[in-house]
Amino acid sequence: MDLVDLQKTAKKIRADVLTMLSEAGSGHLGGSLGLADIFTALYFDVLNINPENPELENRDRLVLSIGHVAPVLYATLAQRGFFPVEELLSLRKIGSRLQGHATTLVPGVEVSTGSLGQGLSIATGMALAAKSDNLPWHVFSIHGDGELQEGQIWEAAMTAGKYKLNNLIAIVDRNKLQIDGKTETVMPLEPLANKWLSFGWQVIETNGNHMESVLTALKMATSSEEKPTLIIANTTMGKGVRSIENNPEWHGKSPSKEQLKSFLEEL
Repeated sequence: MDLVDLQKTAKKIRADVLTMLSEAGSGHLGGSLGLADIFTALYFDVLNINPENPELENRDRLVLSIGHVAPVLYATLAQRGFFPVEELLSLRKIGSRLQGHATTLVPGVEVSTGSLGQGLSIATGMALAAKSDNLPWHVFSIHGDGELQEGQIWEAAMTAGKYKLNNLIAIVDRNKLQIDGKTETVMPLEPLANKWLSFGWQVIETNGNHMESVLTALKMATSSEEKPTLIIANTTMGKGVRSIENNPEWHGKSPSKEQLKSFLEEL
């Protein structure tokens, strides 16, 4: 898929996220919209996966540590062919396999997640297992920047650095916002890059809403020979809908039917 098609796909995924959350009447919108470019790049260009065989033995693995942005993962998996796009409208409904947080009931989802701070430990274990068995796959984990306030993240970072897990790529959604406001007000994270460097990681900073920049960062990350890689992806919460961009109130809100029409027009 070329650059233009990737950009078009990211827009489709954003439209799906808006529509499914409006139908559900609840869910996490801001972060899901902000991550659409990264998920598009991963699932349509980078990851070794097969929608017809989700359990492919040497597939790459992705751990969605911030499980509450499951809508963008579900929308991406549907567009990639893991299940019908029409099923997205069942999000958060009784009997649906599309739960509010990522769940392995859904084809293509590797780990059920939701409690913040645990995903990097899981991804580190996966990467260590692959390296121990000389297996070729990579492990990706997706994190919110507010999530980095969890202590378990740093225990996992220390472990991955010690074992030089060059098959591990962690991506931080650096939109500088969390449910309580600005990250630097709630619990400052800077100097973020230097902290990860001190734990023995390669650090790449990129514009997480610019497709070409995202692709370049991911290519560098998967080429690492000695270290795990952290990608600091600077994103805009609510990206694509200007009237809600950078507004923490939309961290966990869903659009009404009237707002949906307006937001889709903005998109």
